[in-house]
Amino acid sequence: MTVANIQSGIWANVRDWVFDLDNTLYPAPQLYDLIGEKMTAYVMRVVDVDAAEAERLRDHYHLEYGATVVGLRERHGVDAVDFMREVHDVPTNVVHPDPELDTLIAALPGRKIVFTNGGGGHAERVVAQIGIAHHFEHLFDLESAGFVPKPHRGAYERLVSECGVDPTRAVLFEDTLRNLEPAHDMGFATVLVGAVHPEPRPPYVDFWSAELKPFLRDLLVA
Repeated sequence: MTVANIQSGIWANVRDWVFDLDNTLYPAPQLYDLIGEKMTAYVMRVVDVDAAEAERLRDHYHLEYGATVVGLRERHGVDAVDFMREVHDVPTNVVHPDPELDTLIAALPGRKIVFTNGGGGHAERVVAQIGIAHHFEHLFDLESAGFVPKPHRGAYERLVSECGVDPTRAVLFEDTLRNLEPAHDMGFATVLVGAVHPEPRPPYVDFWSAELKPFLRDLLVA
C-alpha cells in the first residue's frame, strides 16, 4: 500500500499517532550497546552466571517474554523497577537532536504518544535529547503497562485504556514486526519502520518504510 496524502484515505481519520521509541524515532544501536552492557553485568551479578550465559539469558527471555526484565522477574525474582532504572542509566549524548523530525511530528494533526518496552526514565531522556519531548501527550513505557510488554495484547489494551486511544483512529509506527500484529488485530493502522521488509508482506503490516522521516515527509506533502 502506498503512502497517500494526510488528508486522504485512512490518514484523514487518524487522531492518535503512536510511535515505538528505539530504532523507530531514532537509530538506537549506540545506545543499545551501552544498555546491553549494563544488562549483561546486571544479569551476571544477580543470577551469578558468566557473561556468555548472561547474554544467552537476555536473548532467551526477550524472545520468550517480550522483554528481558520480565523473564528475570518471573524466573529469578529480580526487582523489575530496580533493573529498569539501573540498565537505562546511560548517557544519552550518543543520540543526536533532530530538528527535521521535530518539524515533521509538529505537523501531524492530533495526539502523539510514545509506546515503548523501555523504562526507568529512558523514554523521557531520549525524547528530550532528540528535541521532541514537547510533542508527546503520553510516554507509555513498560512500567506504565504494568510490566506487560509488547507484543502481549495486554500491553496494547492498557495503552488504549489509560491513554484513551481509539484503535480505529490510531496508527502505530514500530520497527519490530511481531509488535504490529496485536495492534492491527485491534484496529490500528500499522507502519513497519526499518530495513527488514518481509516478502510477502504480512497482512497486519499496512505500510513499510526503511526510515520514519521519509515516510512522514511523503505523508505530509500537500
